[in-house]
Amino acid sequence: MRLLFTTWAWPSHLYALVTQAWACRAAGHEVLVASQPALAAEIGRCGLPAAVVGHDVDAVAMVRRYVIGAPRPGGGGGPRAAEMFLAHAESMTDGLVALAAGFRPDVVVYEPTALAGPLAAAVQGVPAVRHLYGTDLLARAGNVLPGLLAPLAERYGLDAVDPFGALTVDPTPPSLRPAAAPPAVPVRYVPFNGDGRPVTLPKTAGPRVCVTWGHTMAKLSARRFLLPEVVRAVHPLGVELVAAVSAAQAPLLGRLPEGVRVVVDAPLHGLLDACDLVVAHGGAGTVLTALYHGVPLLLVPQLPDHAGHAGAVAGVGAGRLLPAADATPERLREECRRLLADGAVRACARRLREEMRRQPPPSARVGDLVSAARRPA
Repeated sequence: MRLLFTTWAWPSHLYALVTQAWACRAAGHEVLVASQPALAAEIGRCGLPAAVVGHDVDAVAMVRRYVIGAPRPGGGGGPRAAEMFLAHAESMTDGLVALAAGFRPDVVVYEPTALAGPLAAAVQGVPAVRHLYGTDLLARAGNVLPGLLAPLAERYGLDAVDPFGALTVDPTPPSLRPAAAPPAVPVRYVPFNGDGRPVTLPKTAGPRVCVTWGHTMAKLSARRFLLPEVVRAVHPLGVELVAAVSAAQAPLLGRLPEGVRVVVDAPLHGLLDACDLVVAHGGAGTVLTALYHGVPLLLVPQLPDHAGHAGAVAGVGAGRLLPAADATPERLREECRRLLADGAVRACARRLREEMRRQPPPSARVGDLVSAARRPA
């Protein structure tokens, strides 16, 4: 069987597909991963065959304009985020359709914001499978996305395209699934945070806090990269602090307090098993990797999707959401102190870990993709 995986050029969205793509390869199926030019090298570093389609879209500039430069009255990010997804779909669809005509996939697997995926699948007449990378935040956009895709669908003579595909695969623990989300088959979240050199930390007698801020915020604005401020605020608690950053973020750290361990370009998966709390921005990969290890989170979101993931975590009691406007040094210290002492929050994070580990592994979902391919599109 041939499987065409696709995402627009955002590494964390790619990482969410990697373990399922590798499970399909390990089962003997042919896999191809298609994205815009900017992601081609990263796909290769994941050990997967890459195909380039479309052209790059400056997603950072779009997010900066939509969220930072000109916030919408009343807040939220649905329609504006949908506009960005449409820009990527417009960039990728023609190339993805042409690629699918030559590759002839049996199924197209796409992350939920890569809307060129279901379009190309519909043109090819094969099923589209939506693979989530976090809490299904697009479930509430079901009345917006079909109309958004209508002009692209008409270009190919299609009456309509279902942005939710024939099947949804969901790696989140059941407790984090929105009640209004469409039906999904569960899959175990297996962390993949890039191809960096793993770093493991020894167990310590005292508490250890990992502070990490993803990749997006520093790209948008150095002022939005709150990690140095958080580290300086939490340091007086006397806990061991680990700052997990990328090489691009390292110059933004400035002078950190003595004793802070800075880890550069290391996958989070290797770090968090020996941590007691994660303080972060609310990205889906960070959230799921922390919960995979049963570690509570203090989340300071600054973007609508980060707020959605953080709200889901706080809603079930596995952590706390602290609005960025309220993230003073005093509040950060107080929230960390409370979370480190709160046995109920830790127990909830561990329950979510057990929920995740009870779900079928990616290898068990290969059969569902095969079954989807055998059903009429």
